[in-house]
Parts: sequence; structure tokens; C-alpha cells
Amino acid sequence: MANETAEFQVLESNRQFTTNFYNLLAERPGNVFFSPISVHAVLSMSYQGAKGTTAEKFASTLKVPAAADVADGYRVVMNRLRSIPNVTLLMANSVYLMENYQLLPEFNKVIIKDFLSDVQVLNFAENEAAAARINAWVEENTKEKIKNLINKNDLSASTRLVLVNAIYFKGSWMHKFNKELTRTGAFYINDIDSVGVQMMHTKRRFYYTIDETLGAQILALPYSNEDLSMLIILPYEKNGIAELEKKLTSANLTEITQRMKHIEVNVTLPKFKIEQTIDLKHSLTQFGLGEIFSPAANFSGMITANEELYVGKAIHKAFIEVNEEGAEAAAATADDCSSNISNPSSCNCYNYNYINTNDGCSTTVINKC
Repeated sequence: MANETAEFQVLESNRQFTTNFYNLLAERPGNVFFSPISVHAVLSMSYQGAKGTTAEKFASTLKVPAAADVADGYRVVMNRLRSIPNVTLLMANSVYLMENYQLLPEFNKVIIKDFLSDVQVLNFAENEAAAARINAWVEENTKEKIKNLINKNDLSASTRLVLVNAIYFKGSWMHKFNKELTRTGAFYINDIDSVGVQMMHTKRRFYYTIDETLGAQILALPYSNEDLSMLIILPYEKNGIAELEKKLTSANLTEITQRMKHIEVNVTLPKFKIEQTIDLKHSLTQFGLGEIFSPAANFSGMITANEELYVGKAIHKAFIEVNEEGAEAAAATADDCSSNISNPSSCNCYNYNYINTNDGCSTTVINKC
């Protein structure tokens, strides 16, 4: 029961984090595309070594209970994600530590046992070699979809820790689109203007509903594992994405999907591929975590050395491709903790799609065209 409670708390906090963080990212123009569980996992790992007001900021921002409860929940989530049949779903964590430094025993234990993380030693002063090593790990764990997550200039002799999460998903549709029916069609970017894109077509029974509160149609496209699906929310109006985004803040997608009915639907869906890199510092600062990027941060629960640590860089990179066969998505998030002693001056479409498992864990991608 304790494990089930901890898992539920992590899943619920991830749901709230997804909605709140999306609202921040949606303020910028263009597509919004990210994996919230990847960002949430790295921040939750960082939370394990935070103390004082910094720990309080993590708890408030991530919508999570005590750090130990979050760790317990992620242990269950990580193991569950690794055992989903008929799709490829990989999630991995890694911690890179500056050579000649040691993690505090409790932090080391929770990172390895609960977050199933590797701990590797690097010399960040040799920044090019260190970046190459980290990037190679990310590429391996995202089937080479995420490349060059870390720039060599993100690392220096003042870097003490780099925490990385990588997640990769590949699933075939339960009902594949017929490639012979794919043809160029209009995708509207406002009331008047459109662009020609490759549109896939099918007509069959899917779970579908119309939600008057959102002012949108909602469709679930199942993968070969029918417990997983891509949820697509299409506004009534061609320029209705902005209004839909506002309404999604208070929408409960779980309740909405429970109202869906299995009916025949004529589906037209664009093929697309998106890759996006997000520097998370500005958004996380707006989100209430600005303290972690300043010398005021308290990460005294991480390493044995008596040095003041803070987050110098937080980067998220995501990739998705949707075609007739299915969907392939990958994401990676990294943050690095630098020492304030060594270098005191550096600070180093109308679609809402998400992969939903029947236990409530989600990897969300937002496409705003």
C-alpha cells in the first residue's frame, strides 16, 4: 500500500506539473513539444540532494511530498515503464560526478536504488571529452534520436554533477494507416493561411468524443498495446488553439477519456517530425525554481565536499515522428550542478498528443502549429 500511495503521488504530481509547465511554455510562439516526465524525473533527482528553502521550492513547484516519498514513487514508476508489452518504452537516468569527488552515501543510495541511475566519474575540466561521453550515453538510450544534448561549453572545471534523464518510445498503431491513401492536404495555421502537408487517412472505429467545454473533438489512436494511445484534441475553430490552451489548464483528461465512445470515425492526420531543444532556466525560474540557479541554492545533500552547489544549466531536448506505421518519440533532460567556490561568476498543429498508460503515467508532447 505504501508503494501504491507513493506511485500515485508521483503520477498525480506529474499530471499537475505537465499542465502548469505547458502553460508557461505555450506563451512562446510556435510548437510546444516536451516530455514532462523527463523534466520531472531530473528535477526529482535534484530534489533528493536539496536542503532548506531549496527543498521547499522543489516540493512546491513539483507538487510532490517529501523527497523520500518521491523516490519511492519513482522506483515503482521506473520499473513499471520497463515492463510494458508490445511497445518499446525505455527510461534511464545517469549521474556524472567530477573526479576526486564523492556522493554523500544517502544521495548515492537513493539515486541508484530508487531512480535506477548509473553513477559515472568524469573530469569536466576536459569538457569536450566529458560532453562526448554524456552525449554518447543519451544517444544510446534514445536509439540515436537525441544527439548533442550537452555542449562542451556547458561544462567546466567548476562543474561537480550532471544529472541526465533519457526516455524513448516507439509504438506501432493497432490499425496502421494505408500508405496508398496518404496524399498532400491543407493544414491550416490560422483562419485563412494553410500549408501543404502529407495527410494520412483512415476510416474505422475509434474511441471518440466531442467536448463542449473545451470546444473540441477528441480522438484516441491506440497502439499495438491497446492500453496505450495517442490522444488528439482538435478545436472546432481553425484558430482555436489559443482558447483551447487556456481551457486545458482546468481540464481533467482522465475524466474526458472515460466518456469516449467506440464509434466509426473518418480520420485525417498529418505525418510530422519535430525536434526541439529547450533551455529550461527561464521557464523553471518563472515556475518558482529560480533559486536553484543562484548561489543561494542549497544542495548540501549531494556531495561530501564542503562546496556551495547550484544548477548551472538545465536542458531538455525532444524528438517525435508520426507516420503510417506508428509514433516514435524520444526526450532527454540534463542539469548540471556547479560549484560556487571554483567559479563564483559562472551560471553555467492543433494537436495535444499524449501516450497514456492504464496506470496513469504519461509522456506528453504538444504540437502547436
